[in-house]
Amino acid sequence: MAERIVFDLDDTLYLERDFAFSGYRAAGDWLEALGSAPPGTGPRLADACRELFARGERRAIFDRAAQGLGLAPELVPELIEVYRGHMPRISLCPDALRYLAGHTGLGLISDGFEQTQRNKIAALGLQAHCDLILPTGQWGADYGKPHPRAYEIVAAASGGRTCVYVADNAAKDFLAPNRMGWITVQILRPGRVHEGSPPTPAHAAGAVIESLDQLDQAIAALRG
Repeated sequence: MAERIVFDLDDTLYLERDFAFSGYRAAGDWLEALGSAPPGTGPRLADACRELFARGERRAIFDRAAQGLGLAPELVPELIEVYRGHMPRISLCPDALRYLAGHTGLGLISDGFEQTQRNKIAALGLQAHCDLILPTGQWGADYGKPHPRAYEIVAAASGGRTCVYVADNAAKDFLAPNRMGWITVQILRPGRVHEGSPPTPAHAAGAVIESLDQLDQAIAALRG
């Protein structure tokens, strides 16, 4: 039987930085439309957030950008809500587009705020390719990877087929599926957010690739 292939989302099928940049633009547009800051503050906010991101900042970006622009701290929670809730302008990576074009019946397991992840999924059109989509945020933060709940649901729905998980972040993505006997493949894209190194051998994927064009070959090698 053919394997059941399951993907992560961020930095696996598209670049997570593209969502961040889309969110910064959305927050800047919201601020500009609010009209409580001088004209042009919205675009400057988006630029400041991008600059912080480029310098490696991943936490408190809106706090720092708002402070630098002299914005009221009370605006920060609203900016974050706009960021999380906006419909992103993102695209599949070219190799992901090629791979998905030739496959249906795929699965998806992704961490993060549920509505944020569902907006990404809709923007990328993944419903056309994935018949089982599991944003772990629907169950609360305690069920994010490496919790096995999502993997167990996929395994139960896979009719005895061997499952494959393709993801980027070895700190959390592969521990549970490795324990369950899945085939695991790590994709390390240029421009990714996470460095990718596994903290222990148990966290490591069975194979590492740089493009989904290499995925079928990697699965075949791991299948033995």
